[in-house]
Amino acid sequence: MTYAPADRDFYDADSHVMELPDFLRDYADPDLRDELPQVNYDASLVTDEEVAVIVDNGGRHSEAHVQAQIDMGDLLIAQSKEIQGLGAFNSADRTIAMDMLGFKKQLVFATHSVVLPFHPSSKTEDRLRYGATRAHNRHIAEFCSEDDRLMGVAVVPLDNPELAIAELDFVVENNMEAVWVPHRAPIGFAPGHVDLEPFWARLAAEGIPFVLHVGGSPLQALKSWSNNGRAAVRDWMGGGENVRTKDAAVMHQPPETFLSMLLIDGVFERHPDLRGASVELGAGWVPEMLKRLDSILKIYSRVDESVRFDRTPSEQLTQQMGFTPFPHENVASLIEQSNDELYLFSSDYPHVEGGRDPIGKFDKALVDASEETMTRFCSENFLRLFPEARVA
Repeated sequence: MTYAPADRDFYDADSHVMELPDFLRDYADPDLRDELPQVNYDASLVTDEEVAVIVDNGGRHSEAHVQAQIDMGDLLIAQSKEIQGLGAFNSADRTIAMDMLGFKKQLVFATHSVVLPFHPSSKTEDRLRYGATRAHNRHIAEFCSEDDRLMGVAVVPLDNPELAIAELDFVVENNMEAVWVPHRAPIGFAPGHVDLEPFWARLAAEGIPFVLHVGGSPLQALKSWSNNGRAAVRDWMGGGENVRTKDAAVMHQPPETFLSMLLIDGVFERHPDLRGASVELGAGWVPEMLKRLDSILKIYSRVDESVRFDRTPSEQLTQQMGFTPFPHENVASLIEQSNDELYLFSSDYPHVEGGRDPIGKFDKALVDASEETMTRFCSENFLRLFPEARVA
């Protein structure tokens, strides 16, 4: 028995590594190791005490802990969470977890080690930003190297186009299967800038999708929006430093802006083989974005020759993008407002945000969906973006 039903293929568009403190330092160039920060779990559910126990045990869970996780059986995804999750940071244990979960393939993102590569500060030196990038990519590539079900997601900040393009050599040579870019504007210019044209062209030519993911832009809304003269509110985890109500209300705006700018600058039109996915950023905003872009470009193309495209924005994004709904979003309603080629299944294992039963949540929303729609959501939309991931 596995968590995923045997009668349907599931390709998981979102899972995570829970990094130990030296995740970057251990894989950095020697001259940078002392300058890179340790990964920390401030403002998260993971405590310093939990991390210390694992580090003191040689960077592994105890045999008893691993066995207790295995004994959870089909409840693994409901109960095995955060840094205590089976395979959260150990690749051999992750293989066991994949056997139990039953997913055909799974994208693997980092959790906290992208802070330095993605930090939106012009004061961050390129040698540190891109040195941390390379360390991250080395470690993720190694984590995923022993199990072909694990699809390693590289990170590449776009702030220095020359270095961003150069990092793609490492990504290609190490068979990394997606590139996570920040969904903020690169520092000082647009993601569709001419200097980044070779970056998007290389991704399209190599068949490597780009991905946007929560954490690729500051989580919190501008501080001024929360300065209402009242007491600070708790975040959704019960603390005060993570995603709060106002943050959640506008979390979609940065990825929507990023994709809108990329499309308006003609990147999708010029590179029809470019593929991308927006992951763990919800999808409730997608139908309205498609309608808005179609309407705006129809009007402005009368005077703006740069947006006179052969395909409408909704056609471009449907053909070239995928989006993961949150488990609490009604994916059937999203499909009704747009189409069933846009949306991807994801588990977010082992993060708590993925919920206790993501398949059950989505099945409930899609109870009246056709078999074709169900297949697209669970597997075929993923395989349109990652065709080489198909399991025979």
